[in-house]
Amino acid sequence: MTGRTNVLASILIVVAVTVLAIAGMLVVRRHAPDGSFFHDGDRAAGVFGVLATGFAVLSGFVVFLAFTSYDTARTGAEREALIVSQQVETAQFFPEPARTELTNELVCYARSVAGVQWDRMQAGTLGEELNPWAGEMFQTLQTVKPSNATEQSAFDIWLSQRQTREEARSDRLHGAVGVIPAPLWVVLFFVSGLILLYMLFFADSGERPVVQALLVGTVASVVTSLLLLLGALNQPFHEGFGGLRPVAMQRTLQIIDEELVVANQNVSPPCDARGNPQ
Repeated sequence: MTGRTNVLASILIVVAVTVLAIAGMLVVRRHAPDGSFFHDGDRAAGVFGVLATGFAVLSGFVVFLAFTSYDTARTGAEREALIVSQQVETAQFFPEPARTELTNELVCYARSVAGVQWDRMQAGTLGEELNPWAGEMFQTLQTVKPSNATEQSAFDIWLSQRQTREEARSDRLHGAVGVIPAPLWVVLFFVSGLILLYMLFFADSGERPVVQALLVGTVASVVTSLLLLLGALNQPFHEGFGGLRPVAMQRTLQIIDEELVVANQNVSPPCDARGNPQ
């Protein structure tokens, strides 16, 4: 789904819900008494204020929670990409053949993150599965036997970078599963429906139709837009508008190419452009 399609779908959902709410209000209005169904309008408005305040507090908390998860996933993806480029530099201080093997495997790791791994995150099928190239790098690292201070220092730095990379990857994956639990979604939709239903009791045959439509239409639009925003923040990895894309890792692949030119290092990664083993 492209960004334009995603935005259009969201707009259509908001319009559809708003139109249904307005239509419901106008139908109820035909049978409503002059002054609405409530005998005491001030008391009814006070109850509605409690409903609206409760929904505002709950939705505000959930938006903060979802945005925090969204930002953590974005930051994790960027940090992971940065560490991969740094590990390429560190690998150049290892003895052969580990130097070439680790460099090739890092390229495949980056391709995999930006390719098949990212697709599986969007589909929600990645789970806790490790990146296969991380395992390949670990096995290659076990063959390294530092013979001087430079190689020993590079070895120590690599281990530190590996730990940081895995932490960043964990942050990235954290946002792929969503942080809003199902019971919270149930409560949000229940309260939203309750607010819209309560609005219908403000139907007033003595009020102009356009005013009644504006009354319920604005509430329906705001509530629906907020729920759509929560859905987008809760599932940040998608192709639509506002979705996280593997831009940082793709940029890292370009940086790696430039670094290898400077290091006069020729690579032949054992994977295709999307990180699949060959």
